[in-house]
Amino acid sequence: MAAYARSLRANGVPVPGIARKLVITSGKNKGQRPSIATVYCILADADQADGTA
Repeated sequence: MAAYARSLRANGVPVPGIARKLVITSGKNKGQRPSIATVYCILADADQADGTA
């Protein structure tokens, strides 16, 4: 999910649009969409891991 979110962001999709396209694939909330805040956290963690923050 994080890789897809990063690719959407690289293509210029705004974060609310990314949240609408993502679906949680496992766990208690399987099949639901993540919140916008969760998407921001996913992208921030990915940026820190890549060293681009």
